[in-house]
Amino acid sequence: MTDPAPPHQHHDRVLEAAARWRDEGHKVALATVIETWGSAPRPVGSQLAIRDDASFVGSVSGGCIEGDVVTRALDALETGKPEIIEYGVSDAMAWEVGLACGGRIRVMVEPVTG
Repeated sequence: MTDPAPPHQHHDRVLEAAARWRDEGHKVALATVIETWGSAPRPVGSQLAIRDDASFVGSVSGGCIEGDVVTRALDALETGKPEIIEYGVSDAMAWEVGLACGGRIRVMVEPVTG
């Protein structure tokens, strides 16, 4: 069994994928965990890069909310506007999308420009 890559290597892969996709002509959004409270599935700074065809790399929650984050990222690509989304157990959306870990997380979704 191999050891998982250190967190900075995962982060580097996400940013490398985002840059490569932009170079290939895709629209790209980046989702970043900007705040956590209590038991959160991923630490602050965790990232997910989302391509305009809904392909993605990285993780902001270990799978709990990625589907909703991808949907919001695609919306951000259409509008060109960033969005901050909060997920938590007291939020009906959190249960719907699977964040039942007892914590809350705030994720910023932003189109990558330039």
